[in-house]
Amino acid sequence: MQQPSSSHSASRTAAEIVTQPGCWRRAADAAAGATELPRPGERVAVTGCGTSWFMAQAYAALREAAGQGETDAFASSEFPRSRAYDRVVAITRSGTTTEVLDLLSALRGRTRTLALTADPGTPVMDAADSVAVLDWADEESVVQTRFATTALAFLRAGLESHGPLPAGVRTVAEAATDAESAITEPLPPTAVSAGQWTFLGTGWTYGLAQEAALKMREAAGAWTESYPAMEYRHGPISITAPGRVTWILGDVPPGLPTDVERAGGTLMASTGRDPMADLIRTQRLAVAVAESKALNPDEPRGLTRSVILNS
Repeated sequence: MQQPSSSHSASRTAAEIVTQPGCWRRAADAAAGATELPRPGERVAVTGCGTSWFMAQAYAALREAAGQGETDAFASSEFPRSRAYDRVVAITRSGTTTEVLDLLSALRGRTRTLALTADPGTPVMDAADSVAVLDWADEESVVQTRFATTALAFLRAGLESHGPLPAGVRTVAEAATDAESAITEPLPPTAVSAGQWTFLGTGWTYGLAQEAALKMREAAGAWTESYPAMEYRHGPISITAPGRVTWILGDVPPGLPTDVERAGGTLMASTGRDPMADLIRTQRLAVAVAESKALNPDEPRGLTRSVILNS
């Protein structure tokens, strides 16, 4: 069995989680001067693997909702290479992920590509037409937290520079302020002690729900699921029971709290807080659950920082 961290401060993952407000503000500043970001009207695809794919989903839904152009999101291994796009954005913290590099190589000369990475000393620097290096958000941890949200903050800020955001969506600056309270607010004990967690989202927050569930699986080996919020009633609600949590990132569909209560579950939501900031609470939850199980969140079972496949 892995040795537990003695405290949250002893975990690299926890230490990186609390730096996110500053990282987001820096990302917003960087986006203000970026010329390689998607422009309104372009047909765009966003890609990545694992966490990066979920950030791609969130951005794609948000960009379309903002009316800035058709935007798709794909896992890099499932990218439809025959489709035509004006620009492809690849998110890769390590800059070495095999599927991302293979895709960028296949797209060279066919469409403009932009990569977001944390490491300027990796092959992605030559694989993409342009690269945004967010090295201040790089991590020692295997489990991604601050790089992923900083990449999304960078892309979100790019949307802000091109026009109004969808109704109800906050600016990156506002999200960073919300993140400060998400870092310090005590986690509900019922969430930490639960035996199962289901994360829900709507529109761009579905990608965040996917990421919240992944963090719980990676860091804590926990039983988690994620769904679009309105799909929850179409089967998944059957898993809801006493001692289990349903966590909604973003808007709560009418009637859903009553359904969760009727099933005996505990409902949690990001009421009054930017959903990306609420994702921080789920990251903290993953660390807390890992430590409660005597697991080290810095050394997740079966994972490495980057997936590099043998040819």
